[in-house]
Amino acid sequence: MPDPALPCPSPSPADWLSHLQADRRLAARTLALYTQALDKLVALARAENTAAQDCSATQLRRWLAQANGEGLGPRSLALMLSAWRGWFGWLAQQGHLRVNPCTGLRPPKAARPLPKALAVDQAVLLADTAQQATHEAQASGSAFMRQRDAVIVELLYGCGLRVGELVGLDLRPSGSAHAQTGWIDLAQRDVHVLGKGGKRRSLPLGQAAVQALQAWLPLRAAQALAGETGEPGQSAPLLITRQGERLSASHVRNRLRALSLQAGTGHVHPHMLRHSYASHLLQSSGDLRGVQELLGHASIATTQVYTRLDFQHLAKIYDKAHPRARTKSS
Repeated sequence: MPDPALPCPSPSPADWLSHLQADRRLAARTLALYTQALDKLVALARAENTAAQDCSATQLRRWLAQANGEGLGPRSLALMLSAWRGWFGWLAQQGHLRVNPCTGLRPPKAARPLPKALAVDQAVLLADTAQQATHEAQASGSAFMRQRDAVIVELLYGCGLRVGELVGLDLRPSGSAHAQTGWIDLAQRDVHVLGKGGKRRSLPLGQAAVQALQAWLPLRAAQALAGETGEPGQSAPLLITRQGERLSASHVRNRLRALSLQAGTGHVHPHMLRHSYASHLLQSSGDLRGVQELLGHASIATTQVYTRLDFQHLAKIYDKAHPRARTKSS
């Protein structure tokens, strides 16, 4: 029963949602999902002749278990519980509840999916396709986009860049290099990027990446806007459109999709090339700490997921090659 000493009446879920929209400026999609979760709570409480704000921890736990048994996945359960916990917490802050009944409730853990990575031969095929298409385009005099594609592949797969890091690269450090998201240093054969959490890291450029960049820079200079000088203090993006503007992440995704379809590797997105970079490095070196540094991961636990991917690769080799792995037909 509600505590008679507490203020009454209690705000409704709609009041909390209005607060989130006006004061917290939550995204429309999040608000829609929270609304759905709270509508579910109100309906469950009404079915048991209970006001939503008076639900007990026992009831909430039982309803979560029922939803799980009905096939609702861990992520959906976690979102539903987040909405419930947020509303009850807000009621407690407003003085309408003494305790949050969601305290201590936990959704089932979602299985962490393995990152999708290309096989080594697929990644090499994709890079070779970009280079071959570039040579053909040069012969026809339309090499701008093709050479840019080659640079995109070599920096994503050859350096393990995130797509945001890639499109943020400049030709060189400016007068305010500390504020830049990244730049290329061809003389030293490395690339400097600003990753997640504001962490800077430097990565070596492989020979294929260097060659792709050396072929790209004259084409980029010819296409750049007349007003772009690349003087100190001026930002000069490495990857540009035909209009001389900085290439966007969506443009990279579209170009990579077209290139992967041409190569026959299936749809490849930018982060898949980063996963491939990490997986192939780990397969060859076994240096987990080194791969962590190259990827810019704050925690080695994030990098360890690639050891599972590596084991999966080795398990497939064992299943195909070892005589004791194959089941004899009866």
